[in-house]
Amino acid sequence: MSTIRRQSILSSGIVYLGFALGVLNTYLFTRQGGFTPTEYGLTGIFVSIANVMFSFANLGMQAFIFKFYPYYHDNLPKKNNDMLSWSLLIGTIGFALVTIAGILFKHIVIRKYGEHSPELVNFYYWIFPFGFGLTIYTLLEAYAWQLKKSVFTNYLREFQFRVFTTVLIVLFLVHIFKSFDPFIKLYSFGFVIIAITLLIYLVSNKAVYFTFTVSRITKKFRKKIAMLASFVWSGSLLHNVSAVFAPIVIASVMPKGLADAGIFILAQYMTSIMQAPQRGIIAASLAPLSKAWKDKDYGKISLIYHRSSINQLIFAAGIFILIWMNFTDATVAFHLQENYLAAREVFLFLGLNCVIDMGTGLNAQIIGTSTQWRFDFITGIILLAISIPLTYGLTKAIGITGPAIATLIAFTIYNLIRYVFLLKKFGMQPFDAKTVYTLLIAGSEYLICSLLFASRHGIPWIIVRSVVFIAIYFPSIIYFRLSPDVLPVWQTIKKRLRIK
Repeated sequence: MSTIRRQSILSSGIVYLGFALGVLNTYLFTRQGGFTPTEYGLTGIFVSIANVMFSFANLGMQAFIFKFYPYYHDNLPKKNNDMLSWSLLIGTIGFALVTIAGILFKHIVIRKYGEHSPELVNFYYWIFPFGFGLTIYTLLEAYAWQLKKSVFTNYLREFQFRVFTTVLIVLFLVHIFKSFDPFIKLYSFGFVIIAITLLIYLVSNKAVYFTFTVSRITKKFRKKIAMLASFVWSGSLLHNVSAVFAPIVIASVMPKGLADAGIFILAQYMTSIMQAPQRGIIAASLAPLSKAWKDKDYGKISLIYHRSSINQLIFAAGIFILIWMNFTDATVAFHLQENYLAAREVFLFLGLNCVIDMGTGLNAQIIGTSTQWRFDFITGIILLAISIPLTYGLTKAIGITGPAIATLIAFTIYNLIRYVFLLKKFGMQPFDAKTVYTLLIAGSEYLICSLLFASRHGIPWIIVRSVVFIAIYFPSIIYFRLSPDVLPVWQTIKKRLRIK
């Protein structure tokens, strides 16, 4: 667990550094006198649609890497390992099919978005390089995680991509770009740049070699690979479409189109700040999980399941409360456009969903790397069947808060089903008394801060409110020993600061 803990902490640190830059970018996007909500919404829609493109285009290659890498690594010389070569080739073919479909069905996009979101139609073809870059980068990233290069991949995705975005924003704000047109066109190549960077890094460090000679492992497992790829691809496709469906629906049906989507995307971004530890833990845990399933080390899997749950819950609950307490104050104090005040209610439901999702641990990764990966497909169908009609109906009925409520309902059911499955099938479950203590501590300290500072506003009180909460919450976590991974980190900090 020490390796997972170390990589998770380093990755989480880089992710939060990237999020700090992302907060700056979000501020520049949403402040008064900057980009319009429509322009900001368009950048977010690019991300949502690109994720749908990747979900179709990868054809299960990401799951193939996660599940079968230990077999290739343990039985083939590095130069004869054909896993990455076939993964990238099949992913490229998959994206070519997505591109052809996008061209053939453009008339549907025009019909659905032409009235409320004409900007999406105008820049439609620029989504494709963005989606292709995301597809290739994500496959390279999956392979790099197996090589235990998760820290570098998180640096590229969470920091370097945002630096590139920051540069484009500044060029727009100082009027070197005379319009939004060059900004969005250059923005569409962001993932292409980091994909090329990662590929050069892996090749130059002799971490990968390319060969299209079919190896004996590929021949031996070809039927199982095809079966896994098809089922897990279908399941992840359904999951990913459900996860990014909301802003796409908002842009289509809401009167202000992309402007309303921009408000929802701001709340989504605030939620993603809560997920930084989850990204680091997933990246660090996938290789050990794949190896543990191969070795039938169920004790290790159960340990990862439990620790991922409590660690993620501690961070998710704390950060959710910090953002929720300060959302309105920060929007006003930092002079964001008034429209974005509506994002607070959206964040409430998305944030609660994030707390539940992170609190249930790495259930998706445990199932996906096991022999029960067909269950991914089943739960994906259930999730899609609930989320899509519920999202569309609630959007039409109550506006941009509707998709957030739909997300909370659908993903709570989804995680509950996975929890019950792992409990019944393998006797694994991530919760204990410490889960309850964490929620009680977070809730009680939120009430304390609310009572003390509810009538206080402005930047100084944002700082005071946050410092008081942190000064009570995290020492409480350490004092009650709620996470076995927090204590070693605290001991290291005390040693370096020479605190007895």
